[in-house]
Amino acid sequence: GWYPVYVLVVLLLTYLLNQLDRYAIGVTSMYIAQDMHWGDKDCLLNMSYSIAEVGNTSCTINRTLPVAEAEAIGYRVCKYDFNGQGELYQLLAGPVFIVIYTISGIPLGIAADVTSRRNLLAICLLFWSVMTFLTGFSKHYWQLLLLRFGVGIGEAGCTPFATSLIADYFPVNLRASAIGIYNWGIYTGYGISYALGDFVVRANIINQGWRWVYWLASIPGVLIFLLLIFTVKEPARRNEISDSPRFTYCVNTYTCGYLFVALQPFADRTLLMLILAGSVRNAGGYVWAYNTKPYFNKYYPRVVVADFLTWIPLIGGSAGAFFGGFISDRLVGSRGLSARLWVLIMSQAVASPFALLTLLLPPPWAFIALIPSNIIGEMWIGVTLAVIVEVVPSNIRTVAVAIYLFIITNIGGLMPLLIPPIATSTSLRTALILLFPGLYLLSSGLFFIT
Repeated sequence: GWYPVYVLVVLLLTYLLNQLDRYAIGVTSMYIAQDMHWGDKDCLLNMSYSIAEVGNTSCTINRTLPVAEAEAIGYRVCKYDFNGQGELYQLLAGPVFIVIYTISGIPLGIAADVTSRRNLLAICLLFWSVMTFLTGFSKHYWQLLLLRFGVGIGEAGCTPFATSLIADYFPVNLRASAIGIYNWGIYTGYGISYALGDFVVRANIINQGWRWVYWLASIPGVLIFLLLIFTVKEPARRNEISDSPRFTYCVNTYTCGYLFVALQPFADRTLLMLILAGSVRNAGGYVWAYNTKPYFNKYYPRVVVADFLTWIPLIGGSAGAFFGGFISDRLVGSRGLSARLWVLIMSQAVASPFALLTLLLPPPWAFIALIPSNIIGEMWIGVTLAVIVEVVPSNIRTVAVAIYLFIITNIGGLMPLLIPPIATSTSLRTALILLFPGLYLLSSGLFFIT
């Protein structure tokens, strides 16, 4: 019937808000830093004065950039101000969020395997929405840290609960496609974050600038909370165990102990390699997602990034997530579980050259190259989650996904911390080349070894 499709749409909207609230910091960091005075400084675009009015003045604090040179590289005239980058930004985007996000996910996953996943997901959604709303009232950096911490706690339960629900609502031959559609939330939320981060900030509603981004992003959470509580049913758990002979488990949590049963699958070499490959690929995605705006601000400050990134991730990423699941679902029936791995291998190998071109070409060609990078590169996400839920017993499915996310998010989410030291010794572009297309290609090799 259509009810599972309705549930999938509600879960998709939940994940959309999850990603919108998560990535809002990446597109508003410069405005917040200039408001609160934290982070690195740089010569930035200043549209307030013409060249004739300013003459031959320079940005002279720590870095001299004559106006003539600034004009030649795309600036109208430079100003020295906080750029929303550096270690304080990477700390806010990465470790402060990632550590609590991943640690919280495991106990939440354990709770979900013995109680209502629907109720826990709704509570988590409401909690992270409140934390996001309060972020709009922040006055100091330490307040941002604490609220970002809270967002991480709330968002930790989203994907473990949602993928476990999807696995019980959809059969094996539709599961990867359904998870792929659920993951449209990543690209939709990410794209909307750019719309809010650019257009809403520039609108400067009642002189509150960036704060409206967080207020507007959090309000829909209350509506989706009500939809979850009153319209989504907790499904019966499917009693499935993988038919692959290499995955044989003790599945009785009373006989073997819950933690032992949950950790058993992760002792398998194949699954460990899959997780390592997923971690590397996830790292490349995190690096690009949190440094897209800083990259274009630095090298192409006149470009309105939101004109492109409000729709490219939405269309390209969503198409990739769906087709990755669809293709692997078609292949898995005739060729078995290993067919899903070939989708992972080929997609990342083909996507990496387009990711490289995104960093080598000027706009709009950079954004054009980003389209196939998104379509092909994002085929991985639903496929890996489908493999995880198919090779573990149904009674530990939620916590298994939480453990998987704990590993790949800690490795991937901490990778942006390498950007500042590499960028300092080389350049931001070089750092991104190594940690964006470079990690895509490396993940393809690791998926092949798997």
